[in-house]
Amino acid sequence: MSDAMLYAEIGSLPDNLKAEIADFVGYLKQKHQPKKKIKERQVGGLKGTFVMSPDFDEPMEEFKDYM
Repeated sequence: MSDAMLYAEIGSLPDNLKAEIADFVGYLKQKHQPKKKIKERQVGGLKGTFVMSPDFDEPMEEFKDYM
């Protein structure tokens, strides 16, 4: 079907169906956009963003009664 024929067919439709066609065309454009390439993760990318205290593995004072 040529563009002119398609335009004529759409032109003969009622306004509510033309609105549906406009929505569908927008959906098709969005669906077939090239996808953004995801950046590959780097090992150790978060290195240095947080620091654990030296006594992290030591028992807490609050729990000495339970140990």
